[in-house]
Amino acid sequence: MTNIPTELLRTLIAVVDLRSFTKAAQSLGVTQPAVSAQIKRLQSLLGTELLDKSAPGVSLTSAGELVVNYARRLLSINDQILDLAGPKPSTKIVRIGASGDFTATAVALGLGCYRARHPGQCFEVYDAHIDTLLRDMREGDTDIAVWVSGTGPTIDTKHFWTEPLVWVRGPSTRLDSNRPVPLVSYGEECLFSRNAIEALGQSGRECELAFVGSSLLGLAAAVTAGIGVMALPRGRANVPGLTVWEDAPLPKLPDIFCGIYVWAAAGNDDCSRIADAIAIALRSEPPAERDSRPELTAPDTAA
Repeated sequence: MTNIPTELLRTLIAVVDLRSFTKAAQSLGVTQPAVSAQIKRLQSLLGTELLDKSAPGVSLTSAGELVVNYARRLLSINDQILDLAGPKPSTKIVRIGASGDFTATAVALGLGCYRARHPGQCFEVYDAHIDTLLRDMREGDTDIAVWVSGTGPTIDTKHFWTEPLVWVRGPSTRLDSNRPVPLVSYGEECLFSRNAIEALGQSGRECELAFVGSSLLGLAAAVTAGIGVMALPRGRANVPGLTVWEDAPLPKLPDIFCGIYVWAAAGNDDCSRIADAIAIALRSEPPAERDSRPELTAPDTAA
C-alpha cells in the first residue's frame, strides 16, 4: 500500500494558502525548487494533476480541491497526535500591522490583556499605510491589521465600527481669527489631516501645517505647547496634555471608519482572540459591555 508523506501534503497546503511557491518555500524553510519537486512527487504518487497550469497564479484542479480538503483533515489529526505525544512547539509570533501609531497604546493594552492569559505568546507590531496593510494581508505577511479609513471596509472584517473625529487642543492653545488655523499633524497624507483641511476649507477657513511629526508623542507635545490644534478620533484623544475641544470655533469633523482584519488563511483561533482583545481596548464601550468580554474580565480556563 502506498503511503503519502505528510511533508508533501504540508507543502501543498502552504502553496495553496500562500498562493505562491516562493512564499511557501520561505515559510517551510526550504528552497523554491524543493517545493516544486515535492509537489511533483505528490502528483506522481496520486497519479493526477493537483494544480491547474492553464490558470494564472496558484489554482487547483477539481482533484486538487478534494486532495487539499482531505490533507487539511489528515494534517490536523497528525498535529493533534503530536501535541499529545510530545512537547509543545514554540509559540508562533503573531505579526500585527496598524495604520498609525495613534493606536499603539490601545493595541498594547489589548495584547497585554491577552498575554496575561497566554504568557508564551509573542507579538511583532508595525505601522504602515492601509494600502500596505491590505497588500501584506493578501500576501500572508501579516496576521492582523488594525486600520482607519475614510470609507468602509473592502474585505470581510473581524471587527468594524465608526468613530467621530474631534479637535484637540492644549492648555495654551489660542486661535487668531485673522490668521490661518495652525494644524499639528502626521502630514498631508494623513486621513485626519485631510478631513481637517477639507472641513476648514468648506467652512471658508484657511489653515497651515504648523507642525508635522511622525509619532503621537511628538504631536501631542506640539499641541500641548500651543503650536496648533489637531484632529484625532475621540477614542484616541485621551493623551496627557490634550483636551477635546468640544465648543471649538471650528467646523465639525466627520466620522471615520475603523476595523480589524484577520488573515483568513491563518486558520488560527488565537489570531481571532487576539483581534477581539485589541478591539475591546480600541473601542469606546460602556463598562457593562466591556465586562461581558471574556479576554479582559475572566480567566481563560481553556488554555
